[in-house]
Amino acid sequence: MNYNPNSVTSLCRIGLVAATFMGIAVAPAPTYAERGDTVFLSAREAFRNGERVRLGRQIEALQGHPLQAWAEYWALRLRLDDGDESGVADYLGRYQGAYLAEKLRGDWLRVMGKKGDWESFRRELPALMVPDAETSCYAAQAANTPDSVRPYWNSGQDLPQACETLVDQMVAAGGLTVEEVWQRVRRLFEAKRVGAARSAAAYLPASEGFDGRGLESIAQSPARYFDKLPAGFAAKRGGREVALFAVQRLARNDPQDAAKRWSRIEAQFSAEERAYAWGQIAWQTALRHQPEALDWYEKAVGTTLSEEQRAWHVRAALRVHDWSAVRRAIGAMSPNIAAQPDWTYWLARALAAGGQPGEARALFLKIGGQPNFYGNLADEELGRTIEVPPHATPPSAEELAVAEANQGFRRALALFRVDMRLEGIREWAWALRGMDDRALLAAAEFARRHEIWDRAINTADRTLAQHNYGLRYIAPFSDQVRPKADQLALDNGWVYGLMRQESRFIMNAKSSVGAKGLMQLMPATAKWVAKKINLSNFHPARVTEMDTNVTLGTNYMKMVLDSLDNHPVLASAAYNAGPGRARKWRAEHPLEGAIYAETIPFSETRDYVKKVMSNAVYYNTLFSGRPQSLKSTLGVIGARGQGEKGVEELP
Repeated sequence: MNYNPNSVTSLCRIGLVAATFMGIAVAPAPTYAERGDTVFLSAREAFRNGERVRLGRQIEALQGHPLQAWAEYWALRLRLDDGDESGVADYLGRYQGAYLAEKLRGDWLRVMGKKGDWESFRRELPALMVPDAETSCYAAQAANTPDSVRPYWNSGQDLPQACETLVDQMVAAGGLTVEEVWQRVRRLFEAKRVGAARSAAAYLPASEGFDGRGLESIAQSPARYFDKLPAGFAAKRGGREVALFAVQRLARNDPQDAAKRWSRIEAQFSAEERAYAWGQIAWQTALRHQPEALDWYEKAVGTTLSEEQRAWHVRAALRVHDWSAVRRAIGAMSPNIAAQPDWTYWLARALAAGGQPGEARALFLKIGGQPNFYGNLADEELGRTIEVPPHATPPSAEELAVAEANQGFRRALALFRVDMRLEGIREWAWALRGMDDRALLAAAEFARRHEIWDRAINTADRTLAQHNYGLRYIAPFSDQVRPKADQLALDNGWVYGLMRQESRFIMNAKSSVGAKGLMQLMPATAKWVAKKINLSNFHPARVTEMDTNVTLGTNYMKMVLDSLDNHPVLASAAYNAGPGRARKWRAEHPLEGAIYAETIPFSETRDYVKKVMSNAVYYNTLFSGRPQSLKSTLGVIGARGQGEKGVEELP
């Protein structure tokens, strides 16, 4: 808010100054924003409790507040729940193009679809910019195109009621094949959603012989199912699919046992069913880095492997440096997946290893220059160093004024202030749509000035031609972070690269599993480290304090680094998934750091380690002003046990 001598805030300041001169001790008066925030939170409570009259009073008190639109939205949502659509069209007109207008229009369309008001639905649908599955299925109902539900059915995702209606219509018209039903059942089994699989199987004809009873028992103890395998179980497909379910569940716990038991009965199954079972076993074997994985993948030829199974086929080949198998496995991927930077890089490496340097170079050129893990590695294969592009011209005063006036940004800032971060992120992301590089750079600088570090990073990351890597790799709190890193002889770029990935520098960040603060410390880890370093006056409530969090986090980084061969890749994996797992994922022989990172079994940790290491290279480039090498930073991970000390003690 700009200073205005006649504003309530300014008058409060004058009164505070006068009281100070008179020697009167007074608390600072709350600002307009703070008072408005309290009213807004009261409005949110009224909405959650369904208190329409109270919510109306809060809306009147919020006139001029950035979050007035949210309170109005809540009031209209309550009306829609009552079947009252009055005021919706007016709101959509007043907030045209805003995130909340899109959100309300989606709500309104779902109400129309539920009522079967297809004329109104068809009128409003074109204005919806991002339809969800439910709205799309209502649109298919309105257009009488039930076959439109097929992609949702085949994906294995949850189906809203609107989509189930289309499935029923498609079944009634004979448009859903028995094979499509079985494929969905399999996908749901693989996702551990037994109840949903049973519901999907209800569309099977009785002749398939599917008996869904006892599936939960099989899921809990698949080995017991094989011990008591009923006679004639393989006579019908339903019985065979239940056995395949038991195979894939047993493979998750013990792929070696699953392979042994499956080998005894596989002759009673079709070629496709045998390949499916081996695909499940091979996948789980690859996840455990067991040597039989590649042989068992060879037995999976003849079935449709999921993209995740195919990815682990490549990773199993990488672990044993079988470049020919890497090439074949990537060749079996769908073209859009194979074109992703990770598989493009590894295919290029496989071609180079197979004596095809020209073909390899062409692939490296496709992804070289991309500011990501594999783009960085491709550049180094091409003989390029990793450099930061020149800074674009800073945003002008006019460009910054446009960002400052953006109502979506203003609502986002207010939502961050009242700790509604998810809603604030959605407002911010919606406001960025369609922006060119200049507008994005102004928005990123606007976020930086308001110390919304994560939005500054996210927004600067989106530019295509004009860049500011100082915003992409922002380094706040340097007076607190860098001295602690230097004291422990930690690489500053690595520390910042890890913090950027952990919290995006959000002070009060809290993960779904309870990790807290800038360095996302779990309570037990924080307590253990505090005791180890004799941190005085430690209390769990202090974990989110910057100094305490950074002290504990950097000390833990040092501990895992020292315990795991002084290797930042291993230490990064340990910081995210635990030292025991990072140690377990090592091989019996030396591995390239890039191969170790790519073959981490946890997708979250795999992505995390890649990003932390790429982040570190960019931070060190900015800090030093010199080009850096990701490949040398990744180095080689020594054989299991090399350079390890005290790993068992670390939490």
